[in-house]
Amino acid sequence: MASHDWYLTRDIDDFLARAGDFLRADPAVHTVQLTVTETLRMQGARSYGDGAPEFGVLEQDGKVRAAFFRTPPHRLCPTPLSPAGADALAGLLHDLGQSLPGVQGDQDTAAAFADAWRRRTGAEVTLYERQRLYRLGELTVPQPVPPGRARTAGPEDRAHLSRWYRDFCAAVGDPVYQEPEAWADSRIEQRAVTYWEDPEGEPVAMACLGPQVAGQVRVSCVYTPPALRRRGYAGAATAEASRTARERGAEEVLLFTDLADPTSNALYQRIGYRPVSDFTVYSFSQGSQGSQGSQGSQGS
Repeated sequence: MASHDWYLTRDIDDFLARAGDFLRADPAVHTVQLTVTETLRMQGARSYGDGAPEFGVLEQDGKVRAAFFRTPPHRLCPTPLSPAGADALAGLLHDLGQSLPGVQGDQDTAAAFADAWRRRTGAEVTLYERQRLYRLGELTVPQPVPPGRARTAGPEDRAHLSRWYRDFCAAVGDPVYQEPEAWADSRIEQRAVTYWEDPEGEPVAMACLGPQVAGQVRVSCVYTPPALRRRGYAGAATAEASRTARERGAEEVLLFTDLADPTSNALYQRIGYRPVSDFTVYSFSQGSQGSQGSQGSQGS
């Protein structure tokens, strides 16, 4: 596989015209690429980073075989690649003088690319997170249901959502990808945030929905303040957000978990989520020929 088989562009419409059908053919495996590119298409290049988004499409024998995107300064996000394909992509980006802070993808692709990048740049490769992608089967509301009710966040919640977005990023160890007020505005406009509120009407947990693309919707930003955890609030919010996604026509409802957190993995399985595949996130530090970047992961 040659590096010249990759077509590179910074134009999202060009990228989707070439790779859109390929991504939509397997929406669960390609959920990150579909969700982020849809957000970029709707909200513009500033949705996820400070630099211009970068895209690539691997075309061989007249067919698309793989794709990637990156929203600087964040990590590279490729679709599944063979070891030879990951090596060729690493070689291409290195020859172009790319600065990469890491890679996020299915576990085999991410490991192969990280190893190829280390060999070419001398960068130190660090395992940042192991993730599992789940798909909702039969929705089961966890029992007992905590007191309170679900509701959709509205304009009156803008300041609160902005604060919880910052708190969520801090809790999972990620940078704040988007300006919090802009993040809140977009979620309110899309009716994407399900609050669980206590009997007094105070929000005690939230779960968010990404855009619906190719029939899939991904649940993300599930958050409960530390003082309110272990009371069933997160499970209740996630179950209601999942129900909302189904009611709005989603054919697949997906979410990622951190495999280092057995509590959340067990919770989502009780709700009805079943494993699809495992993903891995690696961070790259500056090597003798490489470059340094942040530890922010994408795909929310």
